[in-house]
Amino acid sequence: MSLLEVDGLTIRHGLETVVDGASFTVNRGESVGLVGESGSGKSQTALAILGLLPEGAGVEGSIRFDGAELLAASERTLNGFRAKRIGIVFQDPMLALNPFVKVGRQLRHIVLRHGLAKGDAAEARVIDMLRRVGLPDPERQFRSYPHQLSGGMRQRVMIAAALIAEPDLLIADEPTTALDVTVQAQVLELLEELRENTALLLITHDLGVIAGHCERMVVMKQGTVIEGGATREVFRNPREKHTAALLEAAARVDAPPAARARPGKALLAANGVEVDFADRGRGRIRAVRGVDLTLAESETLAIVGESGSGKSSLVRAVLGLVPMHAGKVTFCGAPIARTVQDRAIETRRDLQLVFQDPAGSLNPRMRVSAIVGEPLLVHEPGIPATKRRERVAAVLEELGMGDTFLERYPHELSGGEAQRVALARALVLRPRVLVCDEAVAALDGTVRDHILEELRRVQSERGLSIIFIAHDLAVVRKVSHRVLVMYMGKLVELADNEALFASPRHPYTQALLAAVPVPDPDTPGGRAVISGETPSALDPPAGCSFHLRCPHATDVCRTDEPQPRSVGSTLVACHLAEED
Repeated sequence: MSLLEVDGLTIRHGLETVVDGASFTVNRGESVGLVGESGSGKSQTALAILGLLPEGAGVEGSIRFDGAELLAASERTLNGFRAKRIGIVFQDPMLALNPFVKVGRQLRHIVLRHGLAKGDAAEARVIDMLRRVGLPDPERQFRSYPHQLSGGMRQRVMIAAALIAEPDLLIADEPTTALDVTVQAQVLELLEELRENTALLLITHDLGVIAGHCERMVVMKQGTVIEGGATREVFRNPREKHTAALLEAAARVDAPPAARARPGKALLAANGVEVDFADRGRGRIRAVRGVDLTLAESETLAIVGESGSGKSSLVRAVLGLVPMHAGKVTFCGAPIARTVQDRAIETRRDLQLVFQDPAGSLNPRMRVSAIVGEPLLVHEPGIPATKRRERVAAVLEELGMGDTFLERYPHELSGGEAQRVALARALVLRPRVLVCDEAVAALDGTVRDHILEELRRVQSERGLSIIFIAHDLAVVRKVSHRVLVMYMGKLVELADNEALFASPRHPYTQALLAAVPVPDPDTPGGRAVISGETPSALDPPAGCSFHLRCPHATDVCRTDEPQPRSVGSTLVACHLAEED
C-alpha cells in the first residue's frame, strides 16, 4: 500500500473545473515531482491533500493517507495529520508565516500542539531544528520576526516548521521559485539531507529541479494527469506531446546560445555609476559602487547576480529613475542628464523598461488598448485615435495577441499574457533600448520561450538593444551577447557569452553556474558550492566583498579590494583570476 493515494480527484470552483480526475501515488520514503504549467492544478491538488481548499470548493474522488481517507475527514481529524504526519512548505513564506509572531514561537506552537515536547524542551527542539536547517545564530533567529530575515532564511524557517514533527510526507509547493539560484541549491540540498525517511511530493515547473531531486514524476495539464513514471524514463521517452514540449522548453545552462543579431556601434554607456540609499538612520547602503557598462546596437547585455547585488539599482540609475550619487551616462555619444525628469522627451522615448511583475505595473482600471496606447498619448499626441489603435493592435499582434485582447482588463489575463502587454507597452514606441528587469522570471518555460523569441525577432528587425536582468543563467545563456556579473554592488566579471559560460574566472560566477539545475537526470547540476548569504550592505566586509563565502580566499582577499582587470578576453575583479 502506498503512503499517499490520490484517486480520481476533481476540484471545482463554481462552474470551473481546476482539477479533473487526477490520480497518482507516493510511496514511503520516495520523492515524486508534480510538474506542469501555471494553472495546471498542481497547487490545488496539494491544498486538497491537507484539506486547505477554500470554502465552497467542490471536491470529488479519494485521497487516502496511510489507509485513512482524508477527503471526507473532519477538521479535527485533519489537524491530527497536519504538521505531525504531513508537512508542507509553501512557495511564499511571507504569506505562510505570521508577521506579528516571532518565528521561534510559531515553531514552538507546532511542537506543543502535537505534544512533541513541553517547556524548555520545546524551545530547545525548535532551536536545534533552526540550527539543522542552517540558520546562523539560531538562538537570535528564534526571537526574530519574519520580516527581519532574508528570503532564503524565511524559506529555511518554513522547512524547519515542516520537518520539526518528523512527518511521513513532506509537500513542497514551489519552495525555491522566488530564491536566488545559489540559495535554491542550498535549500534543495537541505531538503534531501533532512528528510531522511520522509516521502517528498515536490511541486514545481522547473524540470531541472525535478531531474536532480525526484525518483518519479507526474505531469499535469489543465487539471488532468497526462503522464507519469520514473523520472529518467519520462525525460528520455515522453509519451505525450505536451510533456515533450515542456522538456524542449526547459532552458539549459550547458546548451549553446540561440542565434542572435550581430551587435553594431556603441549606443549607451555608463561610467563610474554609484547609487546610495539611506536606511532609516542606520547609515547609507552603497547599492552600486563604481560600475561601468556599455551597450551596442542590436546587443543583449545580461546583468546577473543574487538579490541585493545592485542589478536593478544600476539600470534604474542609468534610466534616471533613481538618484545617481556619482557617474555619468552617455547615449548616442552625447551625455544625458542623471534624472529622467531632466532628459529630453526623445531620450525618454528611446529608453524603455519592462518590470518583473506586470500585475504591479499595469493599471487595473484600464483596458489593454488604453494601457498599450498611453505612451503614444505622451510621446505622439498628434496622431489620430484610429491610427493609435492600429499601432496598438499591430504591436500586440507581433507578440501573438489578437484583437480579442484589446478590451480586456489586466485581471482577465494570464501571467504570460500580462507580461506580453507590459512588453507591448514598451515596444509600441519603437525604442532603441529596452531594459527587461526579470521580465520572464515568473513565466512557464513555453510562455517564456515565446516571449524571448519575439524579443529576438524585434531585435533582428529593428536593431533593438536589450539590457536583460536575470537570476536564471540558463535563460541568460540563450539570449545574451555579453554577461555582466555583480556582487554587493560591484562588477566582479564581464565577458562575452561563450567565454563566461565556458571558462568563468571569478569564484562567484563559478558558484552561480554550478548552482543552476540541469533538466537532465544524467547530468549533474544544481550544486551548492558556496554557503551562507550575502553580507549586509550596511557593513560590507573589508577586502574582497566575496571572501567570506569564497572557498579559495587567501589573506590578500581579506585585506585588499580587487579592481576589475583584463584576464584574456574577460574583465574580472579577483586576485586569483589567473589561477586554475
